[in-house]
Amino acid sequence: MIVVFGSINMDLVARVRTIARPGETVLSRRADSFYGGKGANQAVAAARIGRGGPAAVAMAGAVGADPFGSACLDNLRDNGVDVEAVRILDEPTGCAFITVDESGENAITVASGANMAVRATDMPEQLLARASVLVLQMEVPVAESLEVARRARRSGAVVVWNFAPVPAIEDHAHLVELLAATDVLVVNEHEAISVAEALGEAVAGEYLKAAGVLARSYGPVCIATAGARGAVAVNPDGTQIHAATRPITPVDTTGAGDTFVGVLANGLAEGLEVGEAMQRACLAASHACLTAGAQAGMPLRHELEKARAQG
Repeated sequence: MIVVFGSINMDLVARVRTIARPGETVLSRRADSFYGGKGANQAVAAARIGRGGPAAVAMAGAVGADPFGSACLDNLRDNGVDVEAVRILDEPTGCAFITVDESGENAITVASGANMAVRATDMPEQLLARASVLVLQMEVPVAESLEVARRARRSGAVVVWNFAPVPAIEDHAHLVELLAATDVLVVNEHEAISVAEALGEAVAGEYLKAAGVLARSYGPVCIATAGARGAVAVNPDGTQIHAATRPITPVDTTGAGDTFVGVLANGLAEGLEVGEAMQRACLAASHACLTAGAQAGMPLRHELEKARAQG
């Protein structure tokens, strides 16, 4: 089983010609609502790709007692995600405000709401004991995620930690603890550099150098994603595995990284080697960019198999 501990949001999306700069106002014809939150996105990606496979998906997190929260729970259930460990709190459901420009790039502001009230004690021991893979992000309190990661490792689960968005962690020792509790670290180019520099490492703005330092010095397999250039996994011994994306013209890149993480987790839960799981995740992330919204384009298993067959 894959267990995701993380955020659940409603995304409000406006398409614009260009993303607003500081102090600038831009107009959009309309705003649309989509289901989101990095935790929920990753759970949905894993559940969709897992349909017809052996790895079930469960989510632990929190929503508000409001219409957004009810809708988010229904959406998770509809996608095959177990939500028994999602609490309903007297806090507003998390909400993300997203602008997407004509090239498909995005800018995101998140109002965390109930996500900041998530606690490690919300994770039932019996659920964690069933997990072969635990997936974490950085949109719920970091200390709570760290406690869940430690518990998961004690029970034998593989911990996949997506360091996004990179938090302001000033305590060097705390960051080292996070990496020590992680089996597979997933970061994009900018996140890799930010984490390495927060640890005092000199990486000269090079994301592959940063990924190498994180893997060799701190222990996890570090997977660095680089958009259309694919992804690279760096092992603690310094060896690298490369995976390519499918050439596409993106409609919306929102959720592509979460698709990658969820499909990667599914691959690991199904016993794939990191390289094969990463290649499948890259293809799924490409597919997700063809549809607007964080979750709408996440592929089902048969859709991804068709895309793989087409090369």
